[in-house]
Amino acid sequence: MISSLRLFTMTFLIYLLTRIDLLLCLTTCVVLFLYWINGSKKSNGKMPPGPKPLPLIGNLNLVNLKKPYESLMELSEKYGEIFTVQFGPKKVVVIVGYSAVKDALVNRADDFGERGDVPIFKLLFKEKGIIFSNGELWKALRRFTLSTLRDFGMGKKTIEAKIQDELLPLIENFKSHNGKPFDTNIIMNSAVSNVICSIIFGKRFEYDDPVFKKLIEIFGENAKLVGTPKIMIYNYFPRISAFFGIHNKLEQNTKDICEFISKRIKYQKKEFDTNAISGYVDAYLMKQESAKAEKYFDDENLVHSVLDLFAAGTETTSTTLRWSILLMMKYPEIQKKVQEEIRTHIKQGQMPTVDDRRNMPYTEAVIHEIQRFANIVPLNLPHTTASDVYFRGYCIPKGTEVIPFLTSVLYDKTQWKTPYEFNPNHFLDANGKFVKRDAFMPFSAGRRACVGESLARMELFLFFTGLLQTFTFYPPPGVSREDINLKPGIGFTLVPLPHLVCAKLNYQ
Repeated sequence: MISSLRLFTMTFLIYLLTRIDLLLCLTTCVVLFLYWINGSKKSNGKMPPGPKPLPLIGNLNLVNLKKPYESLMELSEKYGEIFTVQFGPKKVVVIVGYSAVKDALVNRADDFGERGDVPIFKLLFKEKGIIFSNGELWKALRRFTLSTLRDFGMGKKTIEAKIQDELLPLIENFKSHNGKPFDTNIIMNSAVSNVICSIIFGKRFEYDDPVFKKLIEIFGENAKLVGTPKIMIYNYFPRISAFFGIHNKLEQNTKDICEFISKRIKYQKKEFDTNAISGYVDAYLMKQESAKAEKYFDDENLVHSVLDLFAAGTETTSTTLRWSILLMMKYPEIQKKVQEEIRTHIKQGQMPTVDDRRNMPYTEAVIHEIQRFANIVPLNLPHTTASDVYFRGYCIPKGTEVIPFLTSVLYDKTQWKTPYEFNPNHFLDANGKFVKRDAFMPFSAGRRACVGESLARMELFLFFTGLLQTFTFYPPPGVSREDINLKPGIGFTLVPLPHLVCAKLNYQ
């Protein structure tokens, strides 16, 4: 009887899907099928409070899938620093605000240290590599990656030189537009990606290399697709969504990227010389020769580790730099003040160095405020509980997905004077000196914090300072600063909406 009912339900749903919008149908009808299969997660303790879920769809009626971070902020106003929200059959615990997020990620790192089981990430990354693995595999790969990145100069002069070398062709590209409007998207991604390429492969690519350009476009497309409502629906109802191929484009894109990486690895294996280790891949190949490395350091983990470094090291940094130019056009008085500080401390014709940061508090404050305000990764990457966790008076059952909500930290009203305004004074004291803020968490925190944080900080300072040293940025003709839209586009990362930039040379 039950089998017949399920068969009838499935047939009826397929009939509906041929006539009704996919998202609407998935969020209203299809859940019946998965509801019977998955059931509800039981808890031996009191779960955090939250809105009462509706049958079948849970709390999806309360969430704007195009901007889920806005919906979660609204829910936090009612339910406080920790609450439960149900996406279809899936319960998720959201941790809100600086105090609670720090407590979870730093003070209770072991309790919340596992990566969340998100269907689309599981499909694409196969629980391999640095970001989406767990347990001893994750520990081994992260430890090796941090050590290798340090060996290749992350946070040191050697990486500084690589970034400076990439700044020069980036400036030349901006100059080539002769003050006319242009889009910074692909070129900024290419420049930042080349820094990662020099660390991973020991070489950079020309901006007009067709294979490299295609790679950059695919990474950008994937970052957008992962954050779309359709992929969110896939995460909540993966079995039925997979039947309709919602994930196909993302999966094919990721396969194309992995194919590119695999070809590069095969090439480097042929040329491998233990006396000439030029990058992360060579270091990994040397690690493979160790007898103790066999368990974790296989080729598949190498491909996915490189994929992780590419994705994490390109998209967020380049997006932050694009926001920086947009914000300087929006606030020319801030741009002017940064340029005055640059002229005071860096001679004309001299490239910025990391050591200049200590003498440039206003520039540092502006860069930090760009990161805070832009809120690049609003939801953070999901975590999960390795066992039943008792946290702030509630029980979070083993295996529950947890969102350490970064938007709520970067926009925490108790930590920032004007959280929803772009205000560099958030990072300056009364004397104009730069002030570190504990609630500044754009790279997350704790054991799962971004492995490339120090590299990203260095890139942001050198690229931003070098560009403003050379150019003044204006909106295109006919566009006023008031017309500049600071609302982000839809995606897993919050990118600026499409826009054009005019770059005028400061020195003719």
